Amino acid sequence: MKIALGCDHAGFQLKKAVLDLLSDMGHEVLDSGTDSPESVDYPDFAHAAAERVKNKEADAAIVICGSGIGVSISANKVSGIRCALCLTPEMATLAREHNNANALAMGARFISEESAREIVSAFIKTPFEGGRHERRVEKIHKLSDC
Repeated sequence: MKIALGCDHAGFQLKKAVLDLLSDMGHEVLDSGTDSPESVDYPDFAHAAAERVKNKEADAAIVICGSGIGVSISANKVSGIRCALCLTPEMATLAREHNNANALAMGARFISEESAREIVSAFIKTPFEGGRHERRVEKIHKLSDC
């Protein structure tokens, strides 16, 4: 898979650990920044990663900030993105199975590197169940047309 990564300064350290994990898993990583712990604005980097999914340059995105909330909101502003803020592997599994999430948001101030590895692994390895969930995901997309 090709995975786009984006983070702000608060998520920089965690992004490095996620990048290493994804590389070790054999995935291609498209790093959308930031590249240091210097203060930056999270919407710029979350949007850049989400756009890579929208433009089919990447299969999924992972975005990280201090809480995960700001990057999640920012990524979800991009058409076709279903970004889920996950704090546990179980949440990541459900986000994929039930919501066909194509972006994962994490909060670096709320999870450890080990937890992030488990969350990312669950997100990457879990397929969408389809079935009854299919029509619900379609309804989500129709909401953006309102």
